Amino acid sequence: MDNMVRLILTSKVYDIVKETPLTYAVNLSKHLNNKILLKREDLQGVFSFKIRGAYNKISQLSEKEKQKGVICASAGNHAQGVALSAKTLGIKAVIVMPATTPGIKVNAVKRYGAEVVLMGDNYSEASDYCKTLTKETDLTYIAPFEDELVMAGQGTIAHEIIRQTTKESVFAIFVPIGGGGLIAGIASFIKNIYPEIKVIGVEPVDSNAMYLSMKAGKKVILDKVGIFADGVAVREVGDMTLERTLKYVDDIVLVDTDEICSSIKSIYYDTRNIVEPAGALAVAGIKQYIKENKIEDKTFVAINSGANMNFDRLGFVSERAVIGEKLEALYAVKIPEKPGAFKYFCKNVVQDKNVSEFSYRMSDEKDAYILVGLSIDYEKENSLVLKRMKDAGYYAMDITHNELVKNHIRYMVGGKSSSAHNEVFYHFRFPEKPGALMNFLSNMKENWNISLFHYRRHGGEFGRVLIGFEIPNEERCEFRELLKKINYDYTEETNNIACRLFV
Repeated sequence: MDNMVRLILTSKVYDIVKETPLTYAVNLSKHLNNKILLKREDLQGVFSFKIRGAYNKISQLSEKEKQKGVICASAGNHAQGVALSAKTLGIKAVIVMPATTPGIKVNAVKRYGAEVVLMGDNYSEASDYCKTLTKETDLTYIAPFEDELVMAGQGTIAHEIIRQTTKESVFAIFVPIGGGGLIAGIASFIKNIYPEIKVIGVEPVDSNAMYLSMKAGKKVILDKVGIFADGVAVREVGDMTLERTLKYVDDIVLVDTDEICSSIKSIYYDTRNIVEPAGALAVAGIKQYIKENKIEDKTFVAINSGANMNFDRLGFVSERAVIGEKLEALYAVKIPEKPGAFKYFCKNVVQDKNVSEFSYRMSDEKDAYILVGLSIDYEKENSLVLKRMKDAGYYAMDITHNELVKNHIRYMVGGKSSSAHNEVFYHFRFPEKPGALMNFLSNMKENWNISLFHYRRHGGEFGRVLIGFEIPNEERCEFRELLKKINYDYTEETNNIACRLFV
C-alpha cells in the first residue's frame, strides 16, 4: 500500500479541522439526472481545505523547527491555513503576500497573529522574495503543495468521503487542481482503497499546467496564467504532485470562466453559500463531463474547495453566469443606417426572443454595427438565430465566446473615430495597486497618443485594460520591445474583428 495512505490515516488534522459534510445538491442532481454530492470544504474555519495540509505539516515539525517559526508565500487560502495553524500551536508565522492582494485577505491573515510582508505584483514575485527571506531568517518553509505531509493533510478529505458514502456507490470524485496537492492526496487514497472510483481533476482553460503536464508526461511551465480562478493560478505544478497525478488520476477536464460562474450560481442555489471561482471548478467539471459522456443515474462528488470570494467580483460572476448556463448569446451585426432598421431587425430576427443587451453607434451614412444579446437556449437556438440573420440579408457573427467583447467592448460600442490614425489595440493586465497606470504611462513616448482606454476591475490581483494607441508603423517594433521591458502581460488585438467593428 502506498505510504501516502499511512500518512493520511495517521494525520493530525483533526486537532483543528472539522469533518465537513457531504451535501446532497437537490437542484444540480435533478438538472443533471445524476446524484451530485458536494464536499463542503467551504465550511472550514478558514473557508478552505488548505488548513488541512498546513496544520498536518506544521504540527509534525521538530521542536527545533517550531522554535524557529514558519514562513510561506501565498495570496490567500494557504496563507490563512498556515497563519491559523501557527497561532494554534504557538509558533511565529511570517506570510509573504503580493502587494496587490485584496485587503480582506491580508486582514484575515493578520487576525490570526501572523506577520504579513507585502512584496511584488503577483504570486511568483512574492514567492521569490519568500525564498530569499527564508534563507536570511532561517524560518521553516511551509510549501503550499509540494510536500508529502501537506498532500496527506489534503488527502484526509478522501477518507471522509469514503466514510460518508458507505451506502453509496460513488462513480467519480472531481477535484480542482492548482499546484496539485489536493488531487495528489485524494487520488493516492482512493486508488489504493477503492480503485474502481474515478478521480478526475478540473482546471481553468487558462491555468492548465497539470493538464498539459499530464499529456506531455513531464512538467510543463506556463508562460502566464488566467487571473479569475486565483486559487488555482499556478504556472507550474510540483514534481511530486505530477508523479502522483500521472500514477493515479483518471482524467483532467478544462472549463472556462463562464462555466465557472455558472457553477458558482448553481452551488449557491443548492447551498445558499457563495464559493470562490476555484471552489466551483469541480461542479463545472462534473457538468461538462456528464454532458459530453451522456451519463445518467451515477453518483458524483465535487470538492467545494473554498469560499474566500472577493465581494466586488459578484457582479462579474452574475453577469457571466448567464452565458455559462448557455442562456444568452451575443452577436455582432451590420445593419443599414436608416430609419426603421432596428425595428425590421427585431421583426425578422429577434421575433419572440428577449433582447438582453443592445449597443449601437452610428458608423457612417451607409452602415451601422450593433452588438445584441438574446436570451435563448444557446445550444438549441443559436444556429436558428444565425440562419434568420443570414436569410434577412445581414452580415452577422456569433461573438458569445469572445473574451475581448465580454470584458470590454460590450460596454463601449462606439465605432472608430475619424480622428484616430495609425491605431493599434492592446489588451493588458495591470496590477491592482496605486501607481500602476502612471508607471505604464511614464514609459510611453510623448508622440504615442492614447486614442481609447477601457478599464474593468474584477476583484483580483490584476485588472483588465483595453487601450488604443496612435503609433506610426515604423515605431511599432519599438513599442512592442518596450512592453516586454516593463513586463506587463499583454495581447495585441489590432486584427481582432470585434475591435475593428466596434471601437
